[in-house]
Amino acid sequence: MRTGTILTGTSSHGAYRWLSEPRWYLWEGGFFLIARADGVVPTHAHHAIQIVVALDGEVAIRGKEEEWSRGPAFIVRPDAAHSFNCSGSLGAMLFVDPESAEGIWLGNSLKRDITIVSGRRLASSVQELRKFIEQPFESMEIGELIRHCVQALSPGAPPARRLDPRVTAVLNAIRERDDLHISLASAAATAFLSPSRFAHLFKEQVGLPFSRYMLWRKLSRAMVAIATERTISAAAQVADFADAAHLTRTFYQMVGMMPSVLMRGEFAELRSPFDVHAERPAAQSPHAPAQ
Repeated sequence: MRTGTILTGTSSHGAYRWLSEPRWYLWEGGFFLIARADGVVPTHAHHAIQIVVALDGEVAIRGKEEEWSRGPAFIVRPDAAHSFNCSGSLGAMLFVDPESAEGIWLGNSLKRDITIVSGRRLASSVQELRKFIEQPFESMEIGELIRHCVQALSPGAPPARRLDPRVTAVLNAIRERDDLHISLASAAATAFLSPSRFAHLFKEQVGLPFSRYMLWRKLSRAMVAIATERTISAAAQVADFADAAHLTRTFYQMVGMMPSVLMRGEFAELRSPFDVHAERPAAQSPHAPAQ
C-alpha cells in the first residue's frame, strides 16, 4: 500500500465543500472515503453501488426530479441518477463493484433506486467505522472493514445467482489489461460469442451496454491515477481517455464533482477488497489481504 498527502485544507467546487481533510482509499473499480462535507453534489449516475453512512447527524439524498429524503445512511443502485448532501456530517462513502460477489449480494436486496438505511441493519457498520476513525490500531484491517460494512448491509443469505461465466471471463480480462482499448468484437471473441449475441448477454447481465461499462472502467482507473499521477492530463493518458477534457466531463457526469476533488486530502492505493472471481462472499471464506 502506498500513502501520501497530496494537498491539505478545505477545498470547494461550486456548492460542495470539505469541512475536514478527506481520507481516500482507492482501488480500480471503487473507493472508500472518510470526510466531513457539506453542500449539494449535482445529479449524476455511475455504475458502482454507492453507500453513504453518516457517523454523526444525517445525510440527504434525492433521485432525479424527486424530493429530498433524510436519514443516517443510504444505498444507491448502480446507474441510478441521484444527488446528495452530507449536510455537515462526518461520513463514510463506499463504491462497491456490482459484479463482485459482495456487490451481487447487496444489489439483490435493493428494491428501489435509493434505499434509506437505519436501525439494527446499520448499527454494526457504524460501530466498526467509528472504531476505525477513533481507535485505528484496534480496528479491523481496511479491506476487512470494507467487506464487513457491505456484508452487514446485505440482508439474508448470499444469493445463488452468479454472472454468466462468459461475462465473468470478459470482466476478468478487462481487469487484467494494462490498456483499456477493448472492442466489442474482441470481448465477444473472449466469450466465444458473436458480437451481437455478446452485446445482448452483457447488457442483460451487467445492466448497461458494453461501451458504457468500458467508460466506467476507464473512469475507475483514472480515479486511482489522479491521486497517484497528480495531474488530470497524466491520469487521462493512463486510463485511455482522449484527453483531460474528456476525463473531466466523464468524471462530472458520473461522480457529480470535478476530478480535482481527488487531489485533496490523504490517499492510500489498495488492492480491490472485492473479487469478481469469488464463488461466494468473503464472509464465508478466508479473507484475502487487501494491501
